[in-house]
Amino acid sequence: MAFPRAEVIQQVARETPDDRLLVETDAPFLAPPPHRGKRNEPAFVVDVARKVAALRGTTVEAVGALAHRNYARLFRRPV
Repeated sequence: MAFPRAEVIQQVARETPDDRLLVETDAPFLAPPPHRGKRNEPAFVVDVARKVAALRGTTVEAVGALAHRNYARLFRRPV
């Protein structure tokens, strides 16, 4: 999704309803830009969240809050 030519996935990120959005990486594979060529790691999820925010025209903080609420609901954890 963070890759420039991943047009279909980027469109899905734009259109996914707020209450269904989660953010993840392909760790340990396919590190997002600017980490290409390195081993992927969970800490890079913030780069994916930045890309999602840009695609949706919002902030990374808003995407993080959305993803956190959806995670809590999905896994029945307190917010």
